[in-house]
Amino acid sequence: MRPPLPRFRARPVVKGVVPVLLAGLWSLLAPAVHAAGLAFIDVPADAQGPALRGVVWSPCDQPARSITLPPLVLQGVRDCPVDGKHLRLIAMSHGSGGSALSHHDTAQALADAGFVVAAVHHPGDNFQDLSRQGRLSVFATRPEDLRRLVDYMLGRWPGRAALASEWVGAFGFSRGGYTALVLAGANPDWTLRRDLCPAGSPVPLCREIADGAVPPASLPDPRIRAAVVVDPLSVFDARGLRNVRIPVQLWASELGGDGVTPDGVAAVRHGLPTAPDWHVARGAAHFAFLAPCSDGMARQAPEICRDGPGFDRATFHERFNTAVVAFFRRETDAASASASASAPDLSSSR
Repeated sequence: MRPPLPRFRARPVVKGVVPVLLAGLWSLLAPAVHAAGLAFIDVPADAQGPALRGVVWSPCDQPARSITLPPLVLQGVRDCPVDGKHLRLIAMSHGSGGSALSHHDTAQALADAGFVVAAVHHPGDNFQDLSRQGRLSVFATRPEDLRRLVDYMLGRWPGRAALASEWVGAFGFSRGGYTALVLAGANPDWTLRRDLCPAGSPVPLCREIADGAVPPASLPDPRIRAAVVVDPLSVFDARGLRNVRIPVQLWASELGGDGVTPDGVAAVRHGLPTAPDWHVARGAAHFAFLAPCSDGMARQAPEICRDGPGFDRATFHERFNTAVVAFFRRETDAASASASASAPDLSSSR
């Protein structure tokens, strides 16, 4: 069997990982008597791609109660009616080998703050299915996965009447950060990261790059109006980033890891035409941006749960989630103010 890309090494598929990843759903911003609504979704297959499995978090005006997902008991509300109107949607993209639940604490913080958050398992590049992890094709389909997710949420999701269709945000980590940047208008250049492909590498992606078999660039999605990009896989230079015209909050881990380097993320910072809202997670390695691990998750996947000496992931995530919420709130407020300013004044009549 061919080895996977060093940057995107395969992680063992452990039975029961999905429920374990749900562990620790907790409210950061809302009163303790409430909880974010949690629902699983299925985006139907269509001409653009296969069926997508995913999760939606939404504001919920009900007291929290236990949700039993053996071996876990969670506090939340399954399939809660969406509370609110004109809510802003955030589409979330996980990293290589991850899942729709990889950033569940951040998603809940956003739902508690009044956003609707939707995430899917990227086919061929998730913890259950790594069949395309080492191929360039997955970098073409990832943006399409999120585009189709937004189509579904705005057009077919049962709670769509509560959504404001004119503004959508994106959140992406690692390969998901790549995904968010592409949807914002970035154009990758795979020749920039020769360090990912040592001479003679048998990884299919590396052979495809060497042969020039690079899929065409994905089109941006004009519905994406702001993006949080977290420790992204960087295959972009200033030329490739020149068409990113939306506000970006950009996060880098101080230590990097798993192929993501601080210099690579800094290149995105300096290449963006407008300076991003820039943050460095001091003392953090790459996987520190994943949700804090339950005891069960730490036993089953220690390589993504182990942090360096002196780094407290739970404490960091309180600050991280607060900053992410504040950024999206600021951008939605700015969009609302701009829309109000441009609306015709109908307050007086002859």
